[in-house]
Amino acid sequence: MNIIIDAFGGDLGPRAAIDGALMAMNERSDIKVTLSGDEEKLKAEIEAAGAAGRFSILHAPAVIDGHDDPTSAVKNKPDSSMMTGLRVLSEGGGDAFISAGNTGALFAGGTLIVKRLPGVKRGALAPLLPSKDGLFMLIDAGANIVCTPQMLMQFGVMGSIYMRMVKGVSNPRVGLLNVGAEDTKGTELQLEAYKLLSGADINFIGNIEGRDVPYSAADVVVTDGFTGNVALKLYEGLAKVLMGSVKDVFMSGTKAKLGAMMVKDSFMDLKKRYDYKEVGGTAFLGIKKPVFKTHGSSDARTFYSTIINVSDYVKADVTNEIRKGIEASDTDRKVQNI
Repeated sequence: MNIIIDAFGGDLGPRAAIDGALMAMNERSDIKVTLSGDEEKLKAEIEAAGAAGRFSILHAPAVIDGHDDPTSAVKNKPDSSMMTGLRVLSEGGGDAFISAGNTGALFAGGTLIVKRLPGVKRGALAPLLPSKDGLFMLIDAGANIVCTPQMLMQFGVMGSIYMRMVKGVSNPRVGLLNVGAEDTKGTELQLEAYKLLSGADINFIGNIEGRDVPYSAADVVVTDGFTGNVALKLYEGLAKVLMGSVKDVFMSGTKAKLGAMMVKDSFMDLKKRYDYKEVGGTAFLGIKKPVFKTHGSSDARTFYSTIINVSDYVKADVTNEIRKGIEASDTDRKVQNI
């Protein structure tokens, strides 16, 4: 498979993407990587990495930065590393696309250039996050600030397919994030979404409260993009505070340092479990071809994890499974056929 990477989207420059790609290609021989960006600069970085001849290059002289307006960037920077990669993906020149660049621009480009799957109301940002017993998906985590009940139902379907096909969860539990567990709780959005999710061909377990999410209450947590993004940022911030606080305790005195030495391995395992570098990038679900967003500060390890995740996604043919799942749950079509 050929994975296209926006080599100039991240904060650390193309070398992080190159080193991470080499790690993935050395592990899986079926992975090929095409780098999108300034050709001369990429050739120099590839040479410096001792990897001459191992990458294909898409020449793209411009770069979309974090301050660019997403929609304007799609129109005004067609020769950017991001838009060039997305265009080649849409034309069949690759199997998937990864970028650590501007999230809004990537979502706009994925929607306008690669386009949504038939029947999908909106694509969704679907990060995997750590919980007590493993990983869960939060969908939508910020792509759609305003959502409809139909969109939330589709998020549940798409998330369930991903967790089953990529993460091997046999019957993913899908929960609706709400202010209470009762089916009478929430605004009109949650009330109507509850009804649609209940009728979908998924393992919908009902409403779940925010405090239960870290305790592995569901494998897929469905919510609108506004609430999801707030939850995501709170989750990330709290994890950093807790890890930092534990470290401060261990460094607070001689006895604490001795204790830290005794539990060092266990603490490092815990830290690794909550490290986004190990989880890898986030899928934009609902797009015709796999488009993944990875963290802006992604290093080689993060790119490696993302590429492996993308490889699993492509092999499982998740996009086609989502297409079939959305078609089967298309309530508008079902109403017309009655």
